[in-house]
Amino acid sequence: MAQATLEKKAPAQGQTDGVTRFLARVMVTGATGFVGRYLVRELVAKGHKPVCLVRDRNRFVEQAARLGNGRFEAVGGNLFDDTALAQSLAGAEACVHLVGIIFERRLMGQTFERIHVEGTRRVVEACRAAGVRRIVHMSALGTRPNAASEYHRTKWRAEGIVRESGLDWTILRPSIIHGPDSEFMRLMKSFVADTVVPAFGFIPAPLPVIPYFGDGQNRLQPVSVRDVAHCFVAALSMPETIGKIYELGGPEAMSWKELYRTSREEIPGAKMWKPMVGQPLWAAKFMAKTLMKLPMLPDYMRFNIDQVTMSQEDSVCDIRPVERDFGIRLRDFRQELSEYAALIE
Repeated sequence: MAQATLEKKAPAQGQTDGVTRFLARVMVTGATGFVGRYLVRELVAKGHKPVCLVRDRNRFVEQAARLGNGRFEAVGGNLFDDTALAQSLAGAEACVHLVGIIFERRLMGQTFERIHVEGTRRVVEACRAAGVRRIVHMSALGTRPNAASEYHRTKWRAEGIVRESGLDWTILRPSIIHGPDSEFMRLMKSFVADTVVPAFGFIPAPLPVIPYFGDGQNRLQPVSVRDVAHCFVAALSMPETIGKIYELGGPEAMSWKELYRTSREEIPGAKMWKPMVGQPLWAAKFMAKTLMKLPMLPDYMRFNIDQVTMSQEDSVCDIRPVERDFGIRLRDFRQELSEYAALIE
């Protein structure tokens, strides 16, 4: 449930007495990710200018060229590059912090603690140094201090850094985010439509069933990436969202088995004969610790211990606060999927 602000805040930069103007510079982290791509397009569509901190500047500029010359900027670097952080925040009026990971790659220095906690701390400190007061932060539904998964625990600690920053913050906690180019929906398509998948990149491996963890009865509320991007951008122009946490989910709570049935009914090429089969938790966790650490399967099909753990929790929320405050009706999963199903890679 959305948490109320503790005190009345002054209008954020770029806003005066409820009258919104275009923000000349909005620093964005995670712009090359699934949500980031939609968010950057939404910023441009609403007349703001995103300044994106990206690891590969040239590649990003090439991919984002369709947005139009002069409508965005890209700064090469990462969350641990002081110069790049300062450059991307110079003259900015707000920051949207999206960066997060679902898989740890310890040899590359990508751990939940480093990316979620230390990365967020560095962004907050850089915002304060640059005089950027407004920040909208991406968290996750299920985030709490005593969570079973390290993913959620580090997301909670990152939230704490934002909440205690002294900045004008808004935090959004989405459930599983879906869209035609998401790895999640690519996984759904493989489950329901593919009979073989490439192992080690080239060896056909059979996929005769639609697998799920445990009994498949835990519920979730898949939320459209378009709704997520809209809320992040809209919050920048809504001083009344400062100091609040919003949980985001679709209008319907469904079990994993119901999600698979819906995907099988809507995705072209789905094999209706494929049975749904539950995987015992002990077996799933054993695979996560062993086989899933090898590059046997495509990245989108691999899973870790945290994902197994999180699948056994309900990921549901009350969407009335976000629909009320943002004046929107969150998109229905089946209807949205039916519109883009043919576009899933």
